[in-house]
Amino acid sequence: MARGQHVLLDYSERYYPMYSLRVSATVATVALLAAALVAAIAFVSPAPASATGNGAPSGAHYNLNIIGVSKDKTAAMDNNSGHRIFVKLWGNDSKILLTEGDFAVLDANGTDGTAKFQLPNPDPDGDGTTAYSVYVRALGKPGGSALMQTCYTDDTGTWCAVDFSGGVSQIEIERSKGKPTFENVSKDLLYVDYCAAWDAGADLIIGTDDDVCTDVDQVPLFGVEAEEFFWDYDNSGLKVAQLRFYEVPTETPWTSND
Repeated sequence: MARGQHVLLDYSERYYPMYSLRVSATVATVALLAAALVAAIAFVSPAPASATGNGAPSGAHYNLNIIGVSKDKTAAMDNNSGHRIFVKLWGNDSKILLTEGDFAVLDANGTDGTAKFQLPNPDPDGDGTTAYSVYVRALGKPGGSALMQTCYTDDTGTWCAVDFSGGVSQIEIERSKGKPTFENVSKDLLYVDYCAAWDAGADLIIGTDDDVCTDVDQVPLFGVEAEEFFWDYDNSGLKVAQLRFYEVPTETPWTSND
């Protein structure tokens, strides 16, 4: 304790004993309150990622709405800055082409069969942990649904999640009754089932339709050479599928086998 504090304390006790007692009691009370506050803070759990109450994390995000419409769009929507893509309300699979880069809608009109969306490589390290995550929920009146899956095209053909079992899955986005909530679909919309090795089929010739895939890997979008990556979107009356991209990681079951 500093010398000046000793002098002040001695002076107070000698000439103002009641004042000294009051100061001591006040200091003790403050100390007890501070200790209680520290203890209380220590027992407060950090807010979970889904503290928003709608199933998605809190914080900044990129929002993309896939909107089902009953009439086709005719206006040019290339290099569109809006955060939405229009697709047919019923049937007729829409292809949402995917290209690597910052989040952006490059062609908002999917009613002609093809839209285009840009997003970063979700897993540059190929270790199965994403650099960002995507959540989806259905909006609009209850009753509609849509099927969505990742696909790619290379020199062996076009392949989607439904072509292989045990890996990336096709997801269903359904507007049921009640409050719409988000679901983390990162492992299914940010990866593809990629066939890394083929064997000849019954004709014993590699490169024909009866070839058999003998090595299926789950790789991130843009993680392998391909002519194109895309989301296949098959609508059954769903008005809005809302996708949100958050800069938070998701640990998936997928790891590179390289």
